[in-house]
Amino acid sequence: MVFASVEFLTLFLPLFLLCYALVPAGGRNWVLLIASWAFYGWWKPVFLLLLIGVTVFSYFCGLAIEAARSDAEKQRRLALGAAANLLVLGWFKYANLLVGTTNEGLALFHLGAIPWETVILPIGVSFYILQAISYLYDIRRGTITPERDFVAFAVYKAFFTQLVAGPVIRYSWIDKELTRRDLRFDNFAKGSRRFMLGFCMKVLIADQLAGLVDLVFALPAPSLADAWLGALGYTLQLYFDFAGYSAMAIGLALMLGFHFPENFNDPYLSTSIQEFWRRWHISLSGWLRDYLYVAMGGNRQGEARTYANLILTMAIGGLWHGAAWTFMAWGLVHGIALAVERAGRRRGIALPTVLAWPATMALVMLAWTLFRSTSWQMAETMLLGQVGWYGIGLGDAVRVALHPTVTLWLAAGVAVALWPAVRGRLAGALALVPGWWHGLWPVLAFLYALAALKERETVPFLYFQF
Repeated sequence: MVFASVEFLTLFLPLFLLCYALVPAGGRNWVLLIASWAFYGWWKPVFLLLLIGVTVFSYFCGLAIEAARSDAEKQRRLALGAAANLLVLGWFKYANLLVGTTNEGLALFHLGAIPWETVILPIGVSFYILQAISYLYDIRRGTITPERDFVAFAVYKAFFTQLVAGPVIRYSWIDKELTRRDLRFDNFAKGSRRFMLGFCMKVLIADQLAGLVDLVFALPAPSLADAWLGALGYTLQLYFDFAGYSAMAIGLALMLGFHFPENFNDPYLSTSIQEFWRRWHISLSGWLRDYLYVAMGGNRQGEARTYANLILTMAIGGLWHGAAWTFMAWGLVHGIALAVERAGRRRGIALPTVLAWPATMALVMLAWTLFRSTSWQMAETMLLGQVGWYGIGLGDAVRVALHPTVTLWLAAGVAVALWPAVRGRLAGALALVPGWWHGLWPVLAFLYALAALKERETVPFLYFQF
C-alpha cells in the first residue's frame, strides 16, 4: 500500500484515524502499532515477520548494551547487533548482485553459473535497518537510554508514515512523543495541509513526468536534446516523488502529534555539492556523516584520509540506494566532487558565483543519469547522448511524448523547484493575496490530484525500491 493510492486514502487512513481518535491516549500506541504492521503486511505478510524479528532483536540488544559492565563488552554487543542487522540487509539487498557479478566473471572463463533463485527485497528494509543501527550506536555512546516499553519501541521501528521510504528517524528525535503526545486540532490541520501538498507533488508533477523519463532512458540513440530533457525530467521526477513522500510522512506524523525534522530544503538551489547534501535527503546525509564518516575517522586523521573517507562514505551511500554498481558509481561521483571541493576550499579556490549554481546542477544531473540507469549500457548511451554523440535536435519519439500536459507539468516542476529563489523579491505582491486563499488552494489542488489519480494506475514511489 502506498500513500498515493485509493485504498490508502479511502479505506486505511480514515479507518485508522477514527480508531486513533476514539481510543484513550494510553491505547494509541497499540492502535498505531497494529495499523503500522497492517500497512506493512499489506504488501507481503511474510516480510512483516522479518520486521518484527529485527524489532525484537534490536530491542533486547539495546538493553544488553546498556547492561554491559565494561566499555569493551558494550562495544562487543554493539558490534554483534550492528553485524546482525547488516547481515539481514546484505542478504536481502546484495546477495543477487554478488551472485550476478560472480556469474558474469565465471562466464568470462567459460565456467558454469552458480544456481540461484532471486532473493526478493522487502520494501523499507534499508530504512529500518539504518534506524536499528543508529539506535544501538546511540545507546553505546550514551546519548540515549534504551526504550523499556516494547510497544513504544515497536512503534518507533514500524511507524507507517516513514517505515518504507524514510525520513530516517533517529530514536532521540521522537523518544518523548513515543510515550506522550497530544492530539491537537492545530497540529492536525497543519499536518493535513502538508500531506495534501506532498500528495500533489507526487501525483501532479512526479508521476506526470514518469512516461517521458522512461521513454528517453530507453532510447537506443538519444540526441543531445533528448538526453538532457530526459535528465531534467528525472531530476524533477525524483525530487517531487521523494520530497512529496517526505512531506506526506511529515504531515501524517504531525496529524498524530509527532514532529519529524525536514528532509529537504530546496536542494536544487545549491551552489556546491556540499551544500546539495545539506539540503537533499537530510536525514540520510546526516546518518552517513554521524554513523559512517565520523566512525571511519572523519577529518581527524589528515587531509588524504579525509578525502578517502568522503569518497568511501558516498560510495557506500550510493550502494545503499540500490543493488547495482551504477548506484556505487553515482556515490563515487559525489564523493570525488566533495573531496575536490574541500581541497579547493583549503587552498582558497572556488568557482565564481555566476558559475557555481549551473556547474553544481550540471554535475547533479549527470550523476542522476547514472542513478536512473538500470545498466552500464543504458548509462553509457545516455551520457554519450548528453555530449551530442547521436545528434543534437529533439527526436520524433520525444517530440510526441512531450505533449502539452507533460510540458506544462515539466515547466511547473522547474518553477516550483526554483520558486524559493525569487519568493523574497515578490513579498510585496504576495502580501496582497487574501489569507483564506493560502488555506484553500492546497485543498483544491489535492482534489484535482485525487481526480487525476483515479484516472490511472498507482505509480509506486521511486524510493520504495531502495
